[in-house]
Amino acid sequence: MEVLMNPGPSFPDPLVTPADISKLSENVDVNKELGYVFDAITQTRKGLDGAVPLIGFCGAPWTLFAYMIEGGGSKTLQKAKSWLFRYPEESKALLLRIADVCVDFLVGQVKAGAQLLQVFDSWAGELSPHDFDEFSLPTLKHISTQVRRRLSEENIPGVPMTLFAKGANFALSKLAQEGGYDVLGLDWCIDPVEARRLVGDKVALQGNMDPNVLYGGRDAIERTVKRMCEAFRAGGGGWIANLGHGITPGVDPEDMRWFLECVHKYSAQ
Repeated sequence: MEVLMNPGPSFPDPLVTPADISKLSENVDVNKELGYVFDAITQTRKGLDGAVPLIGFCGAPWTLFAYMIEGGGSKTLQKAKSWLFRYPEESKALLLRIADVCVDFLVGQVKAGAQLLQVFDSWAGELSPHDFDEFSLPTLKHISTQVRRRLSEENIPGVPMTLFAKGANFALSKLAQEGGYDVLGLDWCIDPVEARRLVGDKVALQGNMDPNVLYGGRDAIERTVKRMCEAFRAGGGGWIANLGHGITPGVDPEDMRWFLECVHKYSAQ
């Protein structure tokens, strides 16, 4: 499908009914279609020269599915969710097809030099716990299982895998037990201490500052980072400092630099 960025993902010709699935490619050659991504990863890995690890990523099947049907972002996801309820089996089949392409894409990124992988399910929190378990979770487990299997079969060392299911804090315990990921990302709507209680010692945690704090000035950034680091330490276990979702376009890069400096300052205490 054609996708444009203006500024978020936009699909000029979205899927309207399951009949439109026939317009999709039966077999996707990620090396042909996304080879430029792999080239960029290799160049970046060489340019970093070991200074920091390079993270590869992809969107999760449910999030991609939603964009493909909505045509872009949506406040209600009415069209995408209507598919789940009206065409459940067709939806599951399409979600699995997307998951298989995600597996190919992530394995290709590791081959190109990515040292960690992250799967972003940005619309996970739009699903009820039941619908998340039925439509999203199986594809997330499929990705973690198949990526590890493929890397093992090709004698490629495995890499840590992170899952960020935004808004699906109700699923943290189940994802830690069953998801197959090494790290779970947190949004800013859950306290790290509570998250650690839910996941136990099964996974590391990642997150979770509200990205909009980056617009609040340096004092607010420092206060929030300090509180975040203290909460992760109080919860115990391994953790990775991060924002609770993606950085937004208007952030001053110098404020982002300050965030990172504060992370180094307070995570070391």
